[in-house]
Amino acid sequence: MVLPVDPRIKFRHLQCFVEVARQKSVNRAAATLHVSQPAVTKTIRELEEILGIVLFEREGRGIRTSSHGEVFLRHAAATLTALRQAVDSVSYEMARSAPPVRIGALPTVSVRIMPKAMAHFLAEGAGSPVKIVTGENAVLIEQLRVGELDLVVGRLASPEKMTGLVFEHLYSEQVRFVVRAGHPLLAAGVSVFDRLREFPVLLPTRNSVIRPIVEQYLIANGVPALPTQIETVSDAFGRAFLRISDAVWIISEGVVAADIADGVLAALPMETTDTRGPVGLTMRADTLPSLPLTLLIQAIRAVSAEARPALRM
Repeated sequence: MVLPVDPRIKFRHLQCFVEVARQKSVNRAAATLHVSQPAVTKTIRELEEILGIVLFEREGRGIRTSSHGEVFLRHAAATLTALRQAVDSVSYEMARSAPPVRIGALPTVSVRIMPKAMAHFLAEGAGSPVKIVTGENAVLIEQLRVGELDLVVGRLASPEKMTGLVFEHLYSEQVRFVVRAGHPLLAAGVSVFDRLREFPVLLPTRNSVIRPIVEQYLIANGVPALPTQIETVSDAFGRAFLRISDAVWIISEGVVAADIADGVLAALPMETTDTRGPVGLTMRADTLPSLPLTLLIQAIRAVSAEARPALRM
């Protein structure tokens, strides 16, 4: 027996709730939805009254999703995703254009895997538009959770972030300490850890998956703090800054593999095997991939398999 859905729950309730949960802010959600802040507040209150639960709790100056809200979010986001797919399917039949495929990819994946994967995908003639978003793993995972992305190709997120998601391992990748060619730390007999504090260091941001790994590695090797730190996820900035400075860039090896091979950059002679971590596909557990997404996933798997020897799987 199928129980009826409460007819008082409207699309605007779900859309508003998911956006507030994603933004963690009523004001930002209102701006994104192009409605007033009071309208968002009223809609959330209506939904809470219908469900008989509290969806959000205050956290400092902001808000966070309650435990009941987290449960409802998984299903609400899945409902919106399914509805978008239904609309896209109708649009496809009417316009003869496949639904868009929305991919989130870490910078290392965008450089090493996605270009060849896209070439394979286009060769299949799926005819589907593709949107590729690059950013921090945590941001991409959140966009996936609320239905803004169909797939994330990146590092395995922490266990508490993987609720409602599934991960498929593709390969493992480690961190490298990279400098310009001719850097003082490349000289024979130099102790990198003893002199690392003398130079500016580019680090992954605090929200990135590899930041704790990097910090643990540095502490384990007697470098608890660095005087001059620059946090960035921009590979374009990293390359440009290393050309004009003696900075050290701590980055996933896939991002700079081509630069090292071309001799533009050089990896410092350091054993970083302990920083190795899994890279793979993360998807929502409650949604089925469309045909175009399935074809792109197959292309990503194929390119990753080819790249494994170079990535020292």
